Amino acid sequence: MSTIVELLSNLLLLLGSFFVVTGIVGLFRFPDFFTRMHAVSITDTLGAICILAGLMLHSDSEWLVVMKLFFVLLFSLLTGPAASHALAKSALHCNQKPLLGDDINANTNSGD
Repeated sequence: MSTIVELLSNLLLLLGSFFVVTGIVGLFRFPDFFTRMHAVSITDTLGAICILAGLMLHSDSEWLVVMKLFFVLLFSLLTGPAASHALAKSALHCNQKPLLGDDINANTNSGD
């Protein structure tokens, strides 16, 4: 039984790491602020869920550790989307416009 839990824990840790690395790639590859922010916020939340769930399984049923990790997960789920929304709203308030249609093609062909 412990090998199955250990295997699932390792799988969740690897999957969470994959999501975080994917978000980092999106941060460098996407053309504007809004697409970069979207890529990072989605993968950051999924990565945190997977990594913290893997750590909960890895803690060998120490309930204090599991509860602390659960509260960190809950805090992350509540603050991550709210922070992303606040950043997007602030960028729009400061007249930052998302790239649309022809703007994307012009930006990728300009050599940036």
